[in-house]
Amino acid sequence: MRVVSRIIGDLAGSSGQRFVNYLLGQTDAAIEGARLVRRCVAGEIGRATAAEEMRVVEHRGDKVRGELVRDLGSALVTPIDREDLFRLSRALDDVLDVLRDFVRQWDLFEMDRSVIIEPVVDATCDALADLREAIATIGAEPSMITTRALAAKKSGNAIRRSHDTQLAALYRGPLSIDTLKARDLLRRLDVVGIRFGTVADTLSDAAIKRAES
Repeated sequence: MRVVSRIIGDLAGSSGQRFVNYLLGQTDAAIEGARLVRRCVAGEIGRATAAEEMRVVEHRGDKVRGELVRDLGSALVTPIDREDLFRLSRALDDVLDVLRDFVRQWDLFEMDRSVIIEPVVDATCDALADLREAIATIGAEPSMITTRALAAKKSGNAIRRSHDTQLAALYRGPLSIDTLKARDLLRRLDVVGIRFGTVADTLSDAAIKRAES
């Protein structure tokens, strides 16, 4: 009976919101990861504690992604193209992975605080909030997907611009081991901006396919 109910629900469109919720769950995990990074660079949390909390956040994000992939194979109806759903999920997983790598590298470098990195993390947190709004439109306002995707892409570009600005500021100071550590950590966040481009492009592709179907 549960299988029959699931099929009926899928045909009625309930699977659409279920997949949107999966994506939102992954986005929320990334948002939590970015906030954790913010606490690191502000010196509000110890390295060991941050590493442990990030493991919990990553596990949560991986669990949601696993559920999405599992359901994708059996769902009769999806809110956007299956391939685009998979690409979105993978890109969101990549964002969380980069944030995890940042915390891991922060620990390895024995960092305590970095004022130079804070603006880039702030831009990352803002961009993830915009991305969440874009993903929410898949179920709530499909006609707005393209507009929200463009806003998310601009937010991703803001991360990269902030990275460039802070890198230039870093290089205006004395060259030291700490300078090199901060440079490598900034690069991690620049990669987040690159991943945002992938997410936004996938959302735009999904909107075009949906309009043509």
